[in-house]
Amino acid sequence: MLNNYKSVYFIGIKGVGMTMLAQFMSQHGVKVQGSDIKETFMTDEVLQASKIKVLEGFNREHIKSLKDCDLIVYSSAYTEKNNIELKQVLEQKEIPVKSYAQALAEIFNNHKGLAVCGSHGKTTVSAWTAFALKQAKLSPQALIGARVPQLKGSSLVGKSELLIIEADEYQNKLQHFQPKAVILTNIDWDHHDYFTTFNKYLKAFSDFVKKIPASGFLIYNYDDLNCRKIAKQCQGEVIGFSINQKLKTKKNVWQLRKHDFEKGDQIFSLQYNDEIYKNFKIKLLGRHNLANAISAIATGFQLGAKEELLKKGVFNFKGTARRQEIMGRYRKALLIDDYGHHPTEIKSTLEGLRQKYEDNNLTVVFHPHTYTRTKALLSEFSRSFYLADKVLVVDIYGSAREEQGGISSYDLVKKIQAYNKKAKIKQEVLASGNLKETTKYLANNLEPQEVAVLMGAGDVFRVGEALLNKE
Repeated sequence: MLNNYKSVYFIGIKGVGMTMLAQFMSQHGVKVQGSDIKETFMTDEVLQASKIKVLEGFNREHIKSLKDCDLIVYSSAYTEKNNIELKQVLEQKEIPVKSYAQALAEIFNNHKGLAVCGSHGKTTVSAWTAFALKQAKLSPQALIGARVPQLKGSSLVGKSELLIIEADEYQNKLQHFQPKAVILTNIDWDHHDYFTTFNKYLKAFSDFVKKIPASGFLIYNYDDLNCRKIAKQCQGEVIGFSINQKLKTKKNVWQLRKHDFEKGDQIFSLQYNDEIYKNFKIKLLGRHNLANAISAIATGFQLGAKEELLKKGVFNFKGTARRQEIMGRYRKALLIDDYGHHPTEIKSTLEGLRQKYEDNNLTVVFHPHTYTRTKALLSEFSRSFYLADKVLVVDIYGSAREEQGGISSYDLVKKIQAYNKKAKIKQEVLASGNLKETTKYLANNLEPQEVAVLMGAGDVFRVGEALLNKE
């Protein structure tokens, strides 16, 4: 399919999905360029390394200057009402136009497509699976929604027809894809601005799983009741995975058995039907990463990977950008960047960090992402931070696609304080203002040996960058 295009232009190229698609196309010999706002994004590093030209700002002249362009891809953040370039392209009707999801689907549907979907863990699972299968010499291709240092970007080019993608459910992008196989990580209501009820959210995944052909397969989270229900609708082979060590033996479910720690690594054994597989090891923290690893392992075996090569690949994986990523030290305080923006993700991440840093004071700098999510999950958020010693709540990072306001970071602070009082949890909680004010507070208050995790789907990582630049 990529042979159909020689030159592609991306409107909003700095978005994580847009960047991964741009890099993938560039690696396949397509001339790629695009435009975006001047602001620095975490994707800039990938675009620069890939030598992809990025025009500053949105301007009609950018479109007028295009020569021999075969396709324009636009980010779902933009419409003809809020982007002058997209408006011009749609009015002129001279160059074919596709949304990001449509362009990705065109590539995915022309491969042996394996989609990683679910509420949490998509990025880690897609990256881990791709890396492990590469190490197992299956030569997969992949498109991942974050920079993966070991893959030198957010995409992977291989020789096989197998294409692994991180499939985002927001705005029901899943409707565009025709998967041959699916990894379903979990289902936990999110994106409340689009999916106004849980049943609508659940249906997006249900409809997706129904599309798996009889020749395909589904790897699903057996510990998640919603995933179990949906798995029954799959026409292909169905394989579960579980981290519940007390679970009795279940047919066609990869089950965690022995689990221990060795020099900071997690070491474990698995049972699948009547077989025991010993001595798997992973570097990443937390029980949620056990589940992520087992889903990748189950997929590897399903695709015929050799056990020893698969074990090596799973162990060697070091993670992706913005997932418990160590940024550096500010006056001997450790700074960690994490993308967690949902209560379930926050709790899982803090549990993992507490395993490793049990003797350190742990400060969470939480940057709520979108007003709709914060309002819908206010009670759940308030119960997510109990493992921290201190919580700073930054001003809410609003989406351009939602109505601003209706709730504030102060509301979340009060809710956390109320929960802490009821649960008898001693914890300092405060609203820290904007990023600049939060940076100033940390610069004056971080203690040596303290661990500060900057958490959120927005740009809270800029706090860490500002502190490190002070050193």
